[in-house]
Amino acid sequence: MLIFVMPIFYATVSNNISLNMARRELKEIADYASNTLSNLYFLVNSTDCLNVSLTKELMYLPSSVENSVYTLEIEEDASKVTAYLKDRSWIMADAWLVPGLKASENSSIESGDRAVVAGCSRNGTGVYVWIKHKNG
Repeated sequence: MLIFVMPIFYATVSNNISLNMARRELKEIADYASNTLSNLYFLVNSTDCLNVSLTKELMYLPSSVENSVYTLEIEEDASKVTAYLKDRSWIMADAWLVPGLKASENSSIESGDRAVVAGCSRNGTGVYVWIKHKNG
């Protein structure tokens, strides 16, 4: 009986460990993007210029999480950044943004080998944040 139960138990434990590792890595990705956007926001707000725009390359983003493509997006109301696995969207993590931001039209990317930039701009209508691929 033990010979039949152990492989099932091991598979369950192994799968739970893999899911937890993926969530932790997605949390680090969301935190990294959120911190970058918050820093850009504080820099944009530290100037007296009305129209200002800053970008920063997110050079430490991994190309995959647990051998899966992930999506990194800014929520519509720009309250948080969410990272989730494309093929298993229930595996996700959030990081909050500073209040008062607005999401631009470029607010979502899929992971891969392309460079990603985060940006923040201020104009007469508000402060906008975005995430996009560097050449696109």
